[in-house]
Amino acid sequence: MKLLKEFTIQFIGLKLGKHEFEYQIGPEFFKHFEYDDFNDANIKVKVLLEKKTTLMELHFEISGTVNVYCDVTNEPYDQPVQNEFDLVVKFGDEYNDEEIDLLILPHGEYEVNIQQYIYEIIVLSVPSKRIHPGVEDGTLKSDILDKLDELSPKEKEITKDQEDTDPRWNTLKKLLTDNK
Repeated sequence: MKLLKEFTIQFIGLKLGKHEFEYQIGPEFFKHFEYDDFNDANIKVKVLLEKKTTLMELHFEISGTVNVYCDVTNEPYDQPVQNEFDLVVKFGDEYNDEEIDLLILPHGEYEVNIQQYIYEIIVLSVPSKRIHPGVEDGTLKSDILDKLDELSPKEKEITKDQEDTDPRWNTLKKLLTDNK
């Protein structure tokens, strides 16, 4: 996969201390990853990089919306997403990103690309079951919802015949209530 250069942070020229970076993520970002679950995206990403003498700490904050299809009605809607993530960048003999929140860069590296971390934070922020807010509060009018309502099993009304039980069971029921 080709690295997007706007997500590459050159830390070699940065002074010790905190540095803030902001990114605006749109649908073209996800096309780069060949991820087509989102119809649209409008996400703001803030990255706070704290450079220390032997390591760097990155704090990611994302907030915004992604347009997805509802799993119940297949209607598109804007799903709010919000998440935070911390990453520690250390230096070692070879590149290692096996740990979730630890990245080891080889000595002599002067930049770090964070596009994969941003992508994963956003994708994992979307709920696995996507339900249109109108379905939950009952305001969405849809042909699919009408059909689901029509086909759903109805509660049967209890008739007088079902209410009356065999009188032989009454003696057994009496035993249950007498022991208390």
